[in-house]
Amino acid sequence: MSNLKLEVGGRKPDGGGQQVAKQNPKSKIGNQKSRECYCYMVECADGTLYTGWTTDLRRRVAMHNAGRGSRYTRMHRPVKLVYFEYLPNRSEAMRREAQIKRMKRSAKLAQISKFKSQTPSSLKSDI
Repeated sequence: MSNLKLEVGGRKPDGGGQQVAKQNPKSKIGNQKSRECYCYMVECADGTLYTGWTTDLRRRVAMHNAGRGSRYTRMHRPVKLVYFEYLPNRSEAMRREAQIKRMKRSAKLAQISKFKSQTPSSLKSDI
């Protein structure tokens, strides 16, 4: 997607009837760096799993526990971070989130178990 904006009433310099595409300096599409993202799973108080993506894991888990994260986790607090993975940008994080959401619970639990066994002890205090 381009950060072009059609200017209302704008005409080509040759006087033709077509509108001119003009750069929108306020557009964030082309000007913003792709942010690092994380896909994550939290375990809710009732044992269910919730999957999402974020740019800041600590803030997002805190939001879930404060009742401002999502409708689902609001009703199933408190939550505990049990899995996360780094992804280079938002579209990859959203794609991975959709993949995980399609997985069966047993596959999600296997993914969590594998993650916990491979996570360095310095990170285990955070999850």
